[in-house]
Amino acid sequence: MIVEGLAEVGADPDLINRDATFDSLDVDSLDLVELAQIVEDEFGVELVGDDVQNLKTVGDVIDMVVAKAS
Repeated sequence: MIVEGLAEVGADPDLINRDATFDSLDVDSLDLVELAQIVEDEFGVELVGDDVQNLKTVGDVIDMVVAKAS
């Protein structure tokens, strides 16, 4: 769902992988806020401002969602 969420905010699906940075995907801070809402809707995991600011890669999002969902 995170990959689909990133594609939904405009990232190229072919470039999305665990090590991809948001800069390389042209995902900005507003896109990350939108992704945080998608994550909350789909996984029930709330990503607050400080959480989102520290995210640099797709893997960071996945790890944070797994950690908060556990």
